[in-house]
Amino acid sequence: MVGKRMRHMSRYRDIAIALIRHGFGIVVEEIGFAQFLSLPQKIFFNTKEKDGKTIGERIRLVLQELGPTFVKLGQIASTRPDLLPEEIIRELEKLQDQVPPFSFEEVRNIVQQELGADLTQIFRQFADVPLAAASIGQVHQAILHSGEKVAVKIQRPNIANIIETDLEILQDLATLAERRLEWAAQYQICDMVDEFSRSLRAELDYTIEARNAEKISNQFKNDPGIHIPKVFWEYSTKKVLTMEYVEGIKFNELERLKQNGYNLKKLADRLAKAVFQQIFVEGFFHGDPHPGNVLVLPGEVIAFIDFGMVGRLNPEIKYHFSSLVIALMNQSTDGVIKSICQMGLVPDDVNIMQLRDDVEQLREKYYRVSLSKISLGEAVNDLFRVAFRHSIRIPRDLTLLGKTLLTVEGMVEKLDPDFRILDIAEPFGRRLLKERLRPKNIAEMVWKHVSDYGEMLIDFPKNMKEFASLIKQGKLHFEIDIPELDHFLKKLDQISNRLSFSIVLLSFSIIMVGIIIGSSMGRQSTLLWKIPAIEIGFGVAALMFVWLLYSIFKSGRF
Repeated sequence: MVGKRMRHMSRYRDIAIALIRHGFGIVVEEIGFAQFLSLPQKIFFNTKEKDGKTIGERIRLVLQELGPTFVKLGQIASTRPDLLPEEIIRELEKLQDQVPPFSFEEVRNIVQQELGADLTQIFRQFADVPLAAASIGQVHQAILHSGEKVAVKIQRPNIANIIETDLEILQDLATLAERRLEWAAQYQICDMVDEFSRSLRAELDYTIEARNAEKISNQFKNDPGIHIPKVFWEYSTKKVLTMEYVEGIKFNELERLKQNGYNLKKLADRLAKAVFQQIFVEGFFHGDPHPGNVLVLPGEVIAFIDFGMVGRLNPEIKYHFSSLVIALMNQSTDGVIKSICQMGLVPDDVNIMQLRDDVEQLREKYYRVSLSKISLGEAVNDLFRVAFRHSIRIPRDLTLLGKTLLTVEGMVEKLDPDFRILDIAEPFGRRLLKERLRPKNIAEMVWKHVSDYGEMLIDFPKNMKEFASLIKQGKLHFEIDIPELDHFLKKLDQISNRLSFSIVLLSFSIIMVGIIIGSSMGRQSTLLWKIPAIEIGFGVAALMFVWLLYSIFKSGRF
């Protein structure tokens, strides 16, 4: 790691300066990052500029300053309300890819290198000005020799190496932070960076995006109301993606839609049904259906574009999510808690009572509220925020689903303010319930559990043998943690001391009584070795008795 730090010293310094400039100097110092600063910068480190910005705003500014890798990571992080506070999520959602395009000469070189032919041999026309430029790549319009219009996405030169360098540095900083900062360890920063890095690396491979597009296209092959652009595989690689060019009106251009005579209510209905079809039926959905990625074509046909971010719901997650939605609609606190615990990674020290209180407060928010006024996306994201407060990790695809629902609901509401999203969701919910209750699915689930228990039974003798071996070797340790155990043990110790003291007092009194009776019967003096034993003993016993009474009264438990 030291060697990597030396190779990337300049980039480490850039990150440190950006953090300091936006008010995170204390973080730089606490994780030992100040060693990468020169003396004048260390002096600057001690300055504190109070500009009134929130933590979320300052984080967003840091990410924007540090470039493509950090902007993309911020965009990915904005889909995780179970990992980050709401105020930071709101700022991260504002991150935009504001980068200048790279030169046409570089475009030509990359395309020719990736496709193994001259640009003119592949395309009849190729626009030298890009349609759009983003942090990872840019899109050019072109025409194939077959006459088909295409959109060609080309990856930025050397962007993969830049991103890998930044991800290595981020992982190093996350490790340093977890070692030195308690809050970083609590939020499991290293795991967060790992998860975000996997998502970002997937976006560097355009063949993954192409497969995503084809998979969603197959979902709607019999639905003429939904259009997914065609992928031209012969002109696509990891760094170049060629797809059918789709020209339409963006979903947020309401005036243009009205001017062209589109039926807004029909568009709202079609969009909602398309998204619910992807989520509840197919379990594979477009993860970023913002207005720029959804176009309207003639005939109220809806076209989805840009499939770099998708969500996947396997049957088990779909089952738990449907249970969650049902519990929400039924306002069942126990059902909601059960679903959250089954879906997420629950820490061992979670406070179930506090979790129940938070869910109860959420239930009261939706109590006796008309279904037409309930936002399904908002309700799901409210639950994810509860999960965040209790450090419950929710699968990334579920949090992406929550954001997708919110985005689509917002778009639908602008098209048709009277539209009831739950009217569209209800048939899909019923279908999901029927699917859960189908004998075949029940049998598969039962068989899965039987198989799991069967494996446990098969492994039981082996596990017991290992357990016995640990006992023989003295390597088995038990750790028991009982709340207020120390206080209980102290009280128990006090009680035992008082009992012992009482027994000693009783024994002493019996001895004194024996001496007195013996002296009386023998008519002998009570002096032992010329010492008034009975008188002294009586005094000692009296003092002990008074002290015992005093301690009992002092304890307040007479």
